[in-house]
Amino acid sequence: MARAAEAAGGASGRRTVALRDGWRFALVNPGGITDPTGEYADAAGPGYDDSGWREVAVPHDWSIELAPTTQNGTTSGTGFFPGGLGWYRLAFTLPPAFAGRRISVEFDGVYMDSYIYCNGTEVGRHPYGYTGFALDLTDLLHTDGTTENVIAVKVQNRLPSSRWYSGSGIYREARLVVTEPVHVARWGTYVTTPDITDEQALVRVRTSVVNESGAASQVEIRSTVKDPRGRTVARAATTVAVGGQAAEIHELAVAKPQLWDIESPRCYTLETELRVDGRAVDTYRTPFGFRTFRFDPDEGFHLNGTYHKIKGVDLHHDLGALGAAVSIDAIRRQMTIMKSMGVNAFRTSHNPPSPEMIQVCEELGIVMMVEAFDCWKSPKTRYDYGRFFDEWSDRDIAEMVLAARNSPAVLMWSIGNEISEFTSTAGLTIADRLIAGIKAYDDTRPIVIGSHRHRSVPAEGTPADLILAKLDGLGLNYNTAKSVDALHARYPHLFLFESESSSETSTRGAYQEPEHLNTGENYTPGRRATSSYDNNLASWTMSGEYGHKKDRDRKWFAGEFLWSGIDYIGEPTPYDVFPVKASFFGAVDTAGFPKDMYYLFQSQWVGEPMVHLLPMTWNHEEGDTVEVWAYANVDTVELFLNGTSLGVRTFDTKKTTDGREYLETTEATGDDKTFTDGPYPGSYTSPNGSAGKLHLTWKVPYAPGELKAVARSDGKAVATDVLRTAGKPHAVRLTADRKSLAADGRSLVFVTADVVDARGVVVPDAEHLISFEVDGGSLAGLDNGREESAERYQAGTRTAFHGKALAIVRSGTEPGTLKVTARAQGLRADTATVRTTPARSAATTPAAGFEPDYPVPPNYPYADSSYSGRPDTLPAAMLDGDAATGWSNAFSKAATALLPAFNGARAEDWVSVDFGRTRTFDRAEVSFTLSATHSLPASVAVEVWDGERYVPVEGAAVDWATASDEPTVITFTAVSGSRVRLTLTSTHPGETGGAIRISKLEVPAT
Repeated sequence: MARAAEAAGGASGRRTVALRDGWRFALVNPGGITDPTGEYADAAGPGYDDSGWREVAVPHDWSIELAPTTQNGTTSGTGFFPGGLGWYRLAFTLPPAFAGRRISVEFDGVYMDSYIYCNGTEVGRHPYGYTGFALDLTDLLHTDGTTENVIAVKVQNRLPSSRWYSGSGIYREARLVVTEPVHVARWGTYVTTPDITDEQALVRVRTSVVNESGAASQVEIRSTVKDPRGRTVARAATTVAVGGQAAEIHELAVAKPQLWDIESPRCYTLETELRVDGRAVDTYRTPFGFRTFRFDPDEGFHLNGTYHKIKGVDLHHDLGALGAAVSIDAIRRQMTIMKSMGVNAFRTSHNPPSPEMIQVCEELGIVMMVEAFDCWKSPKTRYDYGRFFDEWSDRDIAEMVLAARNSPAVLMWSIGNEISEFTSTAGLTIADRLIAGIKAYDDTRPIVIGSHRHRSVPAEGTPADLILAKLDGLGLNYNTAKSVDALHARYPHLFLFESESSSETSTRGAYQEPEHLNTGENYTPGRRATSSYDNNLASWTMSGEYGHKKDRDRKWFAGEFLWSGIDYIGEPTPYDVFPVKASFFGAVDTAGFPKDMYYLFQSQWVGEPMVHLLPMTWNHEEGDTVEVWAYANVDTVELFLNGTSLGVRTFDTKKTTDGREYLETTEATGDDKTFTDGPYPGSYTSPNGSAGKLHLTWKVPYAPGELKAVARSDGKAVATDVLRTAGKPHAVRLTADRKSLAADGRSLVFVTADVVDARGVVVPDAEHLISFEVDGGSLAGLDNGREESAERYQAGTRTAFHGKALAIVRSGTEPGTLKVTARAQGLRADTATVRTTPARSAATTPAAGFEPDYPVPPNYPYADSSYSGRPDTLPAAMLDGDAATGWSNAFSKAATALLPAFNGARAEDWVSVDFGRTRTFDRAEVSFTLSATHSLPASVAVEVWDGERYVPVEGAAVDWATASDEPTVITFTAVSGSRVRLTLTSTHPGETGGAIRISKLEVPAT
């Protein structure tokens, strides 16, 4: 930092010094915002001894470095990660050349409630964690080249402060900005393009100039427009008198403008130069683009005159194993994965984005809905932004707009998400204030809100009704098709879209009960996962297929934002139990590995031919009949098992009422109880009278080998998907996502680790502990996409989940070669090599070393099961001797807006006891509960683990109990083993009374 400042000191004009390296950090209290010992009372003072503090680089998130825990006030909503009180300090010197300059410090984001000090003096406070801010330090800094300056930052993340994982600390970029007294104000350019034709475009530039010299000056303002290749295409210049502050408008004509578009996102640059007495005193660069757009209540969304659907995703701001600490490489990877799914839009849920996210969306051609708040004055969690809303919201709205208004990617401003005040008169006044605040800084974009309060048409004159008169558009969260149509009829001035669509939950590689439209949840520890058959729904949610069909059928409906594009840390619906710490909503998991939902939306949003088979793997039990789905964007798919055709399935080609073609089967779907008449009662029915599914289905008797889907268009094979049965785990295989990266100590490469068999097929049930080593760089984080996991993200080991794990690797600072090696016991190791190239600057903060994170060994005897239907019926309760507790596979699903309540019994489940050592058994005593929902099983089969597999016992006989919670005794020929498993078959499968409950299980040793 000191060297960077010194190097910049000799030149005039604007200089920016990144504040990344050299910070000292202390986590004072992970459980609160007090300093229990008083040790840090003087931490803001320049003479404070911080030599014992950790050295860290910024951006930094201290929460992600910690292990998930139920201590320190954590909740599942924020992923069980602590927050608390932390201090940062940075010491640096400034050269004499900086004397007489204006010097400010800028932070793009500090979560949250931060206090900033310079050389012991408090210079500002900023409560909101998601907006940037700048503070003038000029009069407090030493610029003699030898006297140290100290910036200190106190951060208070008192839990719970958010409904999702927020991270803690200086998690976005920070910098010093050094200018002459005459300079362009922060966010001081406003670029609009009000007139665009093929031949010429008008660029209107409003430049705000600040003069802090104390004397008025004649300032020449030069505006230069450069095209995407850096060539100058327009110039303008005027001279104005500037006392304290002045603004000037330039209008420039650009010939044959290249448009910023989804497929060709071309950006121009405005260079603003200020000159005083012929000398350049400031140069300020603003990226912008040419595009036209409109959201029409009847005609939908158009960009550059072309009709589009919003194919959007909602994302929270964490970056998986990196937590909230911003990395443009990680953001670019996330959004590139989203783009490959067909995404063209992103809603910043539910807060202003980082500058890096705006930059990446500009680069990739992704339009943005920028959102301000998740709450207004009425809080959603105890310590959230509601505490600060009255005092700070106007400033935060201004910062949100100023930071993003020049971006061609930004098309909408949102004043909030699911705001409690939507239905109160107080909300009307607040909405007026926020809307006026946005329009004061930008009046070129529509203003919207994301609402769950408008799932039906509000009564006339109510706040929920009146607030809609103030808006340009309305984002709907989880509305039925019929409510969407009713709102469109009632509010013809509003354009409508789905700001949150679906919220179906799924786990990569987990499949359950495809015959049920809404399956239960498994609460068995280690198996808390939800089905990827698009059939695990909460009370407010809808399947991915339903959400897409509703959007597709209405030209006037602008589109949808899928909740969510990527799993995020926190909000682990439907589970609220440690260690489930990540959401299940994503089409992609936290490691960036696609789930089946990714391919559903790819089949609807991408034009290049594709086909995807679900389940993703072909390892099943002999005798199983597997329901196989195919997602495809062509009309015909043929399925082959070991070369034998299992039949051709086809989509019908249909048309929306406005004439757009789409592919869909024609059949009842049973997915919408609100349709009570017509040809498909109980099924979502399009306005054209049709119903159907967006996938093709086969029932396949399982046989190991190869399952292959061939998609054909006009009889020609255009896409295939192949699944192969995996054998025993043989090796770890590493694949890096790039071949080279800069040796700057900050750039990232993402390395996928697959556990494969001898033929290179990923082993779907592999859960090996993989150790990662890096030469020429360092580990930045490890992940596997598993939602239920107590493993640290910042560790040197990670278990594979469904055969996969991810290493996020940071480059070193020496050009050459970066090597990543992965090892797992009993498997062949692998190394991935990436070239590192010279960088203009490099990090100086040493990378943190990661220790192994070994799984906690089980306590024996250890009870397990295939399925637990409720959180209070875990397998361990079978062994505690208390008949009031026990294991049960019963589950119930509440009614949703589309589906009736559902209760049923699984046809078969197993329970087991592992004793941790070999014993001899000849009996098992099982106490079954009999009730309205539980009955005796139709049969019980006993197996014993022989060290490699479960083996059926011989000579089994069952003496059934005649009363509830009395022991049923199963005897068999004595056998030795370490585990006993009972497989239970339901007497009434699929019926409410067919569930099974065990209140007590004893397996005495002989």
